[in-house]
Amino acid sequence: MRFTLPFFLFVCAFGLAQDYYPKDYFGNPLDVTLVLSGSFAELRSNHFHSGLDIKTQQREGLKVYASASGYISRIKISHYGYGKALYITHPNGYTTVYAHLQKFSPEIEAYIKKLQYEKESFEIEVFPNTEELIVEKGEVIAYSGNTGGSGGPHLHFEIRDNQERPINPLLFGFDVKDTTLPVIKEVYAYPMDKHSYVNKSNEKQKLRLLPLPNGDYTVENIQAYGKIGFAIESTDRQDLAYNNNGVYNIQAFFNGNKKIDIDFKRFSFDETRHLNRFIDYGHYKTKKERLQKLFIEPNNPLSIYKDSDNYGFIRVEDSTSSVYKVAVKDFKNNTSWLTINIEGKKEQDFKVKDSFVSSYYIHADKTNELLYNHISVEFYPETFYDDFYMDFSVSNDTIKLHDDTIPVKKHFKITYDISHYDSADAHKLYIARLVGYKQHPWYSNTTKEKNLMYTITDDLGTYALVADTIEPTIRPINFKDGQWLSKYRYLKVKIDDEGSGISNYRATVNGKWILMEYDYKTKTLTHDFNDGIITETKNNLKVIVTDNVGNNSTFETTFYRK
Repeated sequence: MRFTLPFFLFVCAFGLAQDYYPKDYFGNPLDVTLVLSGSFAELRSNHFHSGLDIKTQQREGLKVYASASGYISRIKISHYGYGKALYITHPNGYTTVYAHLQKFSPEIEAYIKKLQYEKESFEIEVFPNTEELIVEKGEVIAYSGNTGGSGGPHLHFEIRDNQERPINPLLFGFDVKDTTLPVIKEVYAYPMDKHSYVNKSNEKQKLRLLPLPNGDYTVENIQAYGKIGFAIESTDRQDLAYNNNGVYNIQAFFNGNKKIDIDFKRFSFDETRHLNRFIDYGHYKTKKERLQKLFIEPNNPLSIYKDSDNYGFIRVEDSTSSVYKVAVKDFKNNTSWLTINIEGKKEQDFKVKDSFVSSYYIHADKTNELLYNHISVEFYPETFYDDFYMDFSVSNDTIKLHDDTIPVKKHFKITYDISHYDSADAHKLYIARLVGYKQHPWYSNTTKEKNLMYTITDDLGTYALVADTIEPTIRPINFKDGQWLSKYRYLKVKIDDEGSGISNYRATVNGKWILMEYDYKTKTLTHDFNDGIITETKNNLKVIVTDNVGNNSTFETTFYRK
């Protein structure tokens, strides 16, 4: 890291023109062919994917290179999310991000471990100054891994602008082989008011998709009347990958006039959760299919809409023949077309959509509070996109808050008054969301204040007070008590908790704190003897693990090293 550029002394020398993306500035962060397991703006749970997931041949430890010269402006290590991640700021104002890393290059590794030992914490986030960690383009900065929330070995790579907005890296000249047409998997039509219908029904209608020999699609002809919207499930697949990725652009036309243009080249982190307004969220929760709505509903702030006419909705009149077309494109401009022929027909009788009504009506633009005995639920203004009737009930300490088919924009608060509990029992309580068919309790971050216990959450569903009286478990993986470990590189311990989950852990040898990296996927703590902290022959290891209600376990053993 000897490169010295005075770029940190000025800001964005080149500027970031709105539609200019330098094609030869950034290089491949890996020395393997770019094959993607995830594409930019791909639809994920509660967010758009903010970069490219580059396959690493199902291996860890591939060299990761600085995509361009710059300085390390941020290093973050966390148990979840990006795991081990590096951020490089470049003189043209862009920042590149490298995530799920196995480890850093020796200089960066030494820099961050020094700080971890000073803070006595594996999880850490630091922002080095402009002179500390300067890197050249093509320099090895790390090694690929599977840390954090990664579902398998790969490199997550991002390019962000000077406003921290992620941009599709393919716009900068990265080449991914793709001659394959996008795929349309499902098509639905939506009557948008009580006077509209499709095929004599006011309910959402699945249309029978008919693939054509040339790769395009049509559906069986439909009859409709009134205000109608459409949604599709679409994906793309590159030539060298078998997995489905996201598409790059979707356009819809009605009788030759463009109705909507959805462009996935850039977004901001502030808006990413509104993906749940872009997809049919309830459909995804019940059928695990992400339908992309080709219309814009109220309270949708997404910037992915490049153009729209009447928010993408069409109006079908009686005794008309119309054509609705959808073009789905990937980054290489491979395009699949969907054609829907519509006969306008006004009906006297049609099936009316069922609606749920309760005593609890939620006004999306107001504060709403639900009260029942010792339980309160507070929804702040703009928690939801739409007004709706809430399915709310309480049985003992279990709360039903509708179900999770309603998207939530921001957090709300659930509070229990636990003054009727014995203090010893109350100490072991936590608030859990009950998930899955078996209603398994899933810890929801719980705060206790005197006789009150509350959680801040952003999911509807069923919640309950749950007691956890079971201590975490700790057991050695690769050694036994009294064993000589002179030839070992790593010391490994498995930790687990069946109740509220692990809150924190601490490991010492001979009373001195040691760094143990926690992998929640394998429930493993690992210490690297190359840290040079353990220098004695006889060593007393002590590991303390605490769960989220304060139950703790202690494991002690002795090992030897020369």
